[in-house]
This record gives sequence, C-alpha cells and structure tokens, in this order.
Amino acid sequence: MPTDKDDLGLPAAHDGLVWHYAFAGLRHLPHHHDELEINLVTQGKAAYLLGDRRYDLRRNTLVWLFPAQEHVLLDQSPDHGMWIGVFTPSLLHRVCTTPETRALCEADPAGWYCKPLPEEDARQLEALLREIAEAREDTARHNAGLGYAVLSAWAAYGRAGDAPGGADVHPAVECAVRLLRGADAPETLAALALRVGLSASRLSRLFRQQTGVSLADFRNAQRLERFLRLWGRGRRLSVLEAALEAGFGSYPQFHRVFTRRMGCSPAEYRRRQET
Repeated sequence: MPTDKDDLGLPAAHDGLVWHYAFAGLRHLPHHHDELEINLVTQGKAAYLLGDRRYDLRRNTLVWLFPAQEHVLLDQSPDHGMWIGVFTPSLLHRVCTTPETRALCEADPAGWYCKPLPEEDARQLEALLREIAEAREDTARHNAGLGYAVLSAWAAYGRAGDAPGGADVHPAVECAVRLLRGADAPETLAALALRVGLSASRLSRLFRQQTGVSLADFRNAQRLERFLRLWGRGRRLSVLEAALEAGFGSYPQFHRVFTRRMGCSPAEYRRRQET
C-alpha cells in the first residue's frame, strides 16, 4: 500500500530546490511527493526500487522520479553521491509547453526513466545544478534556473540513447518489499516466504540478487527508520518504547542495529542532533 505523500518543506515562493546528497549510512523508507524529482549521480553506486522496476545508479546516471512513483533508495556504496532536483507541478506546467516535454507533467508515465548520460552532458548538467543550488537565496534567479534546469536535463536525457539503467523485479521480491514496509510485516522469513509464494531459501537469494541487500538488512532498515520517526516526535516515547513500537524484538537487538548503521549509540546520536 502506498505511503502518504511526503511534504518536502520547500521554501516559500520557491518553485523547487536543488541540493547535493552524500550517503551518510542511513537507509531510506519508500516515499513519494507532489514534485517531480531528478537525480544525477556524481560518484559511487546505488539502486532504486519502484514497484516492479529496479533502477541501477552509477556515475553520470540521470533518473526521473514522478509524483505517483513510490521509490526507495537501496544498496548505496559508502561513496555514493548525487545531485537532487525537485520541481513543483506549477513550474512544470509553465515551462513544459511542447509535446516533447509534456510527459514531465504526468504523475506516472509509462516506461523507464533512468539512463547514463554522456560525460560532457553530465558535466554540464552538474555545473548547472551546482549554480542553481548556490543561488537559493535569490528567489527570482533560483526559480528561473529551475525551469531551465529541468528542460536541459530532459534534453540531455533524450540525447543519451536507448540503454536503460535498470531491470525488472521479480513479483515475489516486489511483494516482499511491500509487506516489509508495512507495520504488520510477517515476523519470520518462513512466514514472508509463504505470503509471496516462494521457498525461504529461494526468496532470500532472489531478494539479495535483485535489491543488493539481504532480507534481514532490509527489514532492520525499515524498523530503524520507523524508530527515528517515532523517537523524533516530541520525545513522547522513550528509546525502548520507540524501539519496540518500531518492530524490534528487544533492546539489545535494536542497539546492535542502530550502532552498526548509524555509527554511534542512540544517546550519542541525540547529542549530535542537539548541537
């Protein structure tokens, strides 16, 4: 079941936003939002799952994520980095006025939208995105740049040829991801395998092969993200209460997963957030 749309909290009067993302060790929950999103990978590797599709991200890959496409970022290398741009529907309706660009106004167009760009096109687009990010405080220039950037990115994407950077995802893997996202996810591998119609060993192998992470790691990533959301809501819950509500079976299990993925204890993480 799709999650509620995220509010990206764009600054007032901005038609979108551009920023550079660097992997910091935390896995991501599936999400989608009203804005069209592009990612231009600058280094490292990662993958997106979008329903029955997997997009493989490598240096110079340009990926388009449309508003109705729930997506989750997986299998990031430690050096993964990319430029992210988001563009509001109102901006897209103003600038996408030709038959070639109107697809950018759609919520979930058919097809694949992930390709590696030629080196020169990727270099030019990266420079443009950096310049727009640096102009964030100049709203008029920033908004003008956003319109130019989305059209420039689409033109570069069109020049990139027909080699998509992705693959189909097995229906059982897609189903397992959807089940593990939910609050009532099956508690055991055997129960999950039964729900998706494969043996436990076959599901484990196929899941790692197609997502790049193990079932146990994916499950724990979902639990950790839920914990951070619960714990961050006004501190109404203690660490233990939030951990158990997020789906961890015990405090030691939670602490082990948290420390391994975040690189510090929950107490140290809280201190860092407050400074």
